Amino acid sequence: MQSLYLAAYLALKEVVRNRGRFLLVALVIALITLLVLFIAALGEGLGNGNRQYVANLDAQLIVFLEKSDYIISSSRLETNTARSVRRVEGVADAGAIYTSSAEIVSLDEPLKVSMLGVEPGRPGMPPILEGREFRAGEARETVIDRNVALRSDIRVGDTIQIRSTQGTEDEFYELKVVGLVDGQSYFFQPTIFVPPAAWEKIRPQSDTDMTSDTPYPNIIAVKLQDPARADEMTARLLERIPNIEVADIQTTINNIPGYSAQQGTVQTQGVFTLLIGVLVIGGFFQIQILQKVPQIGVLKAIGSTNGMVGLSAVIQIVIVTAMGVGIGGGLTWLFSLGFPPTIPLVFNGVNSLFAVVLLLLIGPIGGLVSIIYAVRIEPLKALRLG
Repeated sequence: MQSLYLAAYLALKEVVRNRGRFLLVALVIALITLLVLFIAALGEGLGNGNRQYVANLDAQLIVFLEKSDYIISSSRLETNTARSVRRVEGVADAGAIYTSSAEIVSLDEPLKVSMLGVEPGRPGMPPILEGREFRAGEARETVIDRNVALRSDIRVGDTIQIRSTQGTEDEFYELKVVGLVDGQSYFFQPTIFVPPAAWEKIRPQSDTDMTSDTPYPNIIAVKLQDPARADEMTARLLERIPNIEVADIQTTINNIPGYSAQQGTVQTQGVFTLLIGVLVIGGFFQIQILQKVPQIGVLKAIGSTNGMVGLSAVIQIVIVTAMGVGIGGGLTWLFSLGFPPTIPLVFNGVNSLFAVVLLLLIGPIGGLVSIIYAVRIEPLKALRLG
């Protein structure tokens, strides 16, 4: 206990006496912390922008067209597939989902959105936070994601105008906003939801598509009576319904175009940032030890043990690293308050905590070489008496 107290006293005393030098290192660690946390938030934000709607589906399985490789945009199912899925034993409900893009032009600046056709009251329709669900059929009503509201002044009860290319001409459609949902971004864009029949009428179409008024769903979200039997139900669906393939939610997310590559890139950037932090901290404390070799020699000459010298170095590294991480975390929080909603930054509590723990660990890891060197210093050689 006495050794611990003495080691802590020596570490703190040196930090206080050389506060300018240690503050500079703490600021470097703070900048590394800022970068790591923002990379983690950017990865989460980009991932959310791509997967949020699919991840929040009230379903356990997704039905695709056969040989579509679980890619939503490549799948186009028959209109009666959803009814066939609902008749399979073990299926609680199933909802067809239709995907396309559109542009809201009744704003100061046009806003590109993902326009999804869903069946009210079925899987695929997100829970309503404000207002109500739209009516079925060709009702010119829409439910908007909160991201649409944040990027504009659109509120429940307003009417928006959609521009859509029909053949070679631009057409304009008015939709009344009847509800608001949250956390439903799809394919990096805020989302609006419309009835399937209205979706078929409004969606961008080529000249050949305009000859048909029948909407064909991209995918079908399947809610099971017993979610634990997902594997069994996958096999049953494949057996009962022709020309389909079935995936769980995570497989669907992983096959969203660019999602896996994007997340891998962001994670690689985070790992390299942590490695840079290890090298920076290791280099600084190695220089520190080299500059105070005579002092360490004196400590050992008057009876200090290797354990106490090493413990003092560890405590000093932990103190400086904690200061830097604390400053960096505070700066991250302050900067995050000023970013507009158009920047995809999401500070996930678990991911941020994991990043902070890693940052606290890189201090002792980076200073490991200097700690070993300090322990191995011979008193006589350090005092040039050997």
